Amino acid sequence: MNLTITPAKLSGAVTPPPSKSQAHRLLIAAALAGEGSVVHNLADSQDIQATRRCMAALKAPGAGLPRLDCGESGSTLRFLIPVALALRGGGVFTGHGRLMERPQKPYFDLFDEKGIRYEQKDGALTVEGTLTPGVYRLPGNVSSQFFTGLLLALPLLDGPSAIIPTTLLESESYIGMTLNAMHDFGVDIAATLSLPPQYHVPGGQRYRSAEVTVEADWSQAAFWYAARFLGNDVEVRGVTRYSAQGDRVIESHCLELSRPGDTEIDMSGCPDLAPPAAAAAAVRRGITSLTNAARLRLKESDRLASVTRTLNAMGARVMEHPDGLTIYGQEELAGGCTVDCCNDHRIAMMAAVAATRCKEPVTLTGAECVAKSYPNFWDHYRMLGGVFHEHSGE
Repeated sequence: MNLTITPAKLSGAVTPPPSKSQAHRLLIAAALAGEGSVVHNLADSQDIQATRRCMAALKAPGAGLPRLDCGESGSTLRFLIPVALALRGGGVFTGHGRLMERPQKPYFDLFDEKGIRYEQKDGALTVEGTLTPGVYRLPGNVSSQFFTGLLLALPLLDGPSAIIPTTLLESESYIGMTLNAMHDFGVDIAATLSLPPQYHVPGGQRYRSAEVTVEADWSQAAFWYAARFLGNDVEVRGVTRYSAQGDRVIESHCLELSRPGDTEIDMSGCPDLAPPAAAAAAVRRGITSLTNAARLRLKESDRLASVTRTLNAMGARVMEHPDGLTIYGQEELAGGCTVDCCNDHRIAMMAAVAATRCKEPVTLTGAECVAKSYPNFWDHYRMLGGVFHEHSGE
């Protein structure tokens, strides 16, 4: 789907969709608890469909390794690799887009140590073996998703385990979200007060049915906060102020960006905020450095490259670095361009809010990719006064 956006001010109130990060965790815990659990306020995004589909396959009766189609969801894949080992002795994981290119080395290093077989071939990852209680050491500066996968699975084993980070954690708030979700379903894990914390997992636990509600998603709300920073009269409703979602820091990022002058924002804790933060930084007074963001190269697109390419096409001044971006703020953006959304939902939403500060229309190719996390984004954009028309692009 190709859209041409005519620059127009957005105005009105919007409620972001339910948190994708929280929903993944709650859905997995609910499935592990068995019948009787209810998860309210679920969005039917493609990533959430992937987790529901894979949990159904894991829980379905049958011999042999289950086949798990993770779509394009990195969370689904990394969360469920240990869960599949604990429940079924492994599984055959497949995916689409760039998913199966994403690195799994922290797991592979553990599997080599623990004697678990794995093979990555022809777009599929086969994992087979016995997940045993014990000590699991992981680097903390790669992705918190590896920690979450082990945290979800290890309580199901018959003995105690420990997860020990070998470096400082870069996305500790996401681990906190995992621990909260597990607690909701009756599973508790002790964390030390050390830096980085260590996680001590009692074995022999079982998830218990519960009724829970998914919060509104701060990751998606971030684009509306960026839109407001860009001069649009947008009110964001429904978000939980003291949420476990780390991406709530978009509020403080926008406050920092509102101060004239040069500034630096460390993205290591919440790298998904880089696209909306970059859109806001493009039209502020001063130079903005987004640092410690190398992990963005391993998302749906290489986001350091795609953010740079997209915003520069729209008239911004962005320089790409190996692990970050430098953005030279200016009064407005020229527009009058066509940008490729790179099959990346966050690039499409970034371009949409940035277009409100362009002088000329902006065409987005592949704009349907927002369905990965925010299926009704374009409905909300139009509801707020956004002007666009769909065309074939031929």
